[in-house]
Amino acid sequence: MPAPSPTPGLSGDRLAAWVSVATMLERLPAALDAQLRRDHDLSHYEHGLLTALDSADDRSLRMSTLAGYASSTLSRLSRAISRLEKKDCVRRATDPTDGRFTLAVLTDVGHDLVTRSSPAHHALVEELVFAPLSEEQVRELAAISRRISVAIDPTAPWEPR
Repeated sequence: MPAPSPTPGLSGDRLAAWVSVATMLERLPAALDAQLRRDHDLSHYEHGLLTALDSADDRSLRMSTLAGYASSTLSRLSRAISRLEKKDCVRRATDPTDGRFTLAVLTDVGHDLVTRSSPAHHALVEELVFAPLSEEQVRELAAISRRISVAIDPTAPWEPR
């Protein structure tokens, strides 16, 4: 009986690239979380939610829209919003244009927190992500990341204004 043929897999440059990406995907969120938790008792995910709300019209978004921006389930988002409500950073409200939807609304306390937490967070992102790269590599990183994100989910990702 012939030996079964090996299952094709990643090798060479693709394996090396994947190992680098996978390592970065593990290390970067942990580093960002550690700084935000230490300095502001926030996770990186929660900071992202506050940032999205802070840049939205009227500092509010439908929970379903926010979940889409965060690539999150409504359940995970709801738990995070509950934690942020306990800190008086966010409140929930019925969408006045369609009562079937719930809005997440950034409070003044939440705005203050995202304003205070962003400079150190951005400095760490600069240090860990952008400082090691040339300006051309930064542009390439943006293009590559967007292409991968859209391949995973064709829904347009959140973009800052």
